[in-house]
Amino acid sequence: MAPMQSSKSLWLAYAGLVLTPLFWAGNAVVAKGTIESIPPLSMSFWRWVIALAVLLPFGLPGVLRHRRVIRQYLGSMVALATFSVAAFNSLLYYAAITTTATNIALINATIPIFIALLAWLLLGDRTRPVQVLGIALAVLGILTVVARGRFSVLLNLQAQPGDLIMVAAVASWGLFSVLLRRQAVPLPALTFLTTQIALGTLIILPFYLIELLVFKGGFELSQANLMPLLYFAFFPGILAYAFWNFGVHRIGPARAAMFMYLTPVFASIMAGLFLDERLGLFHIVGGLLILAGLYLATRAGKPTAAANAHTAPR
Repeated sequence: MAPMQSSKSLWLAYAGLVLTPLFWAGNAVVAKGTIESIPPLSMSFWRWVIALAVLLPFGLPGVLRHRRVIRQYLGSMVALATFSVAAFNSLLYYAAITTTATNIALINATIPIFIALLAWLLLGDRTRPVQVLGIALAVLGILTVVARGRFSVLLNLQAQPGDLIMVAAVASWGLFSVLLRRQAVPLPALTFLTTQIALGTLIILPFYLIELLVFKGGFELSQANLMPLLYFAFFPGILAYAFWNFGVHRIGPARAAMFMYLTPVFASIMAGLFLDERLGLFHIVGGLLILAGLYLATRAGKPTAAANAHTAPR
């Protein structure tokens, strides 16, 4: 690669790695802003239907070409799609009903911590003392955010349901990442992505129908409701995935992982601008603990699956 081309691709990689956490932060902010007009499972289902419709013309040839591999690893791919495409965002959108976009983003930022913890518990990964300290700090940060700075909230089991649902969402993504390491699927990135979205959408479908038919969870199809769905499909879904892949391939997973720290920063700024959310002292304390924990946990060990390119959209 010529020096000028190399420099240009490097700048594009860094630009993409800055935009990716911005899109992830926007996922939480837009979800919070529209949750009263679009039910959570409708939000999740139609997001992936739109993304799949966009990807199919490009991804279907690869799916057909690698159909034997997909059949061979179908069980693994269903499990991966369940924890990532189906569960993670569905739980995130449910969390938006009862908690703030800022809390969602702060808890979401602890994904590498959950991956490191689950990899230690389930895969027997060696954990260094500094990583243990990082995990402990991040968990303390989560508890600070969930308790809103008052630990009597935890003792009296009075935490906001949305915060606990978001912890479950992050744990789901952690399980996906650990399974991805244990059951690696030999597929090209676009084929893997298309298959994951297709399977995840099918897994969401029955739950969406229950929400729609039993709980009357439909929504009015209008321009105001269509725009958030288009945002979910294109920005935190397709574009973030593409930008993240390119950035990881260009500068490596360890350095790329550092950009994940921008997600809660972007979310708190956007939530303040668009949702009138105000930062409390517990946000600042909890956020600093989480970021310090992330730094210690990720700099001391191997790059986590959260930073790897061959992952699923968020």
